[in-house]
Amino acid sequence: MTAPPLLVIAGPTATGKTGLSIKVARRLRADGIAAEIISADSRQVYRGLDIGTAKVSVGERGGVPHHGLDLVEPDQPYSVADYVRDARGALGGIAERGGLAILVGGTGLYLRAIVRGLDPEALPSDPEARRRINATIEATGVDAAADRLRTLAPLRAARVDLRNPRRVARALEVAELIGDEPLPPERPYDGPIGWVGLTLDAATHAAWIGRRARSQFEAGLLDEARALRERFDPTLPAFSAIGYREAWAVLDGQLDLEAAIELDARRNRQFAKRQATWFRREPGMTWLDAETDQVPTLLELGRRLASSAAAVKA
Repeated sequence: MTAPPLLVIAGPTATGKTGLSIKVARRLRADGIAAEIISADSRQVYRGLDIGTAKVSVGERGGVPHHGLDLVEPDQPYSVADYVRDARGALGGIAERGGLAILVGGTGLYLRAIVRGLDPEALPSDPEARRRINATIEATGVDAAADRLRTLAPLRAARVDLRNPRRVARALEVAELIGDEPLPPERPYDGPIGWVGLTLDAATHAAWIGRRARSQFEAGLLDEARALRERFDPTLPAFSAIGYREAWAVLDGQLDLEAAIELDARRNRQFAKRQATWFRREPGMTWLDAETDQVPTLLELGRRLASSAAAVKA
């Protein structure tokens, strides 16, 4: 694959990454730079998970081509290896069209897989998945978890002590993220790249998270969650996206609406802290204040990346 110039917009949830990426892409396209957006969100790959994952609608995309959305059904497995394959396919197409790619999202493993390549010795982790798996093992026992591991990743199961709850839980966590295959070999991005992260002060970020949680419920999250539960097993990994279990609790009479919105916001605040910790470990990222208009800064960076790629081709 010939790598197109790549502008990466990362950061915790609810920092305005999606809206900013669309504004920048539209301005770049108006300048004659064929910018396209690739999502790096591990839950937006699932069809039907729209309101709960804050997925940008077709109408909101402003005519900018988007990739990485609505790739599989919620009951289909999707690993980081699948994402690498799909994202590299999108990047190859953007390169053929002479465009610039904008990789945007908060799934750190996905971003790292594209930008830095993957360390074949380092297995991924997901604290939310780990907590859910551990809770399930406590409730149903290690034998049931071992059976699930054998089904999900038989090769990995064969290398694990299936009587050890901690090792079974870790193996299940890895299997949910990458399936039953080893991580792809390291393959760092080989085109011009600029990586920025969006940040907010804690109070403002909490307010943005709370406002988004309320707007998702007002936009129909309860109906979306009801329809999904009618079609799919609610214990699927896809539904670890924050918002769906809170919505189901309202539908089942376990929480009132206000309590569900507050729980949604609280879980997202905790999630955002974990994301921020992940991104702080990434070297070379330029941090920008999400409350300030960063369109001019990113336009300048995008134009530089496009010019750099053009100079290399020349």
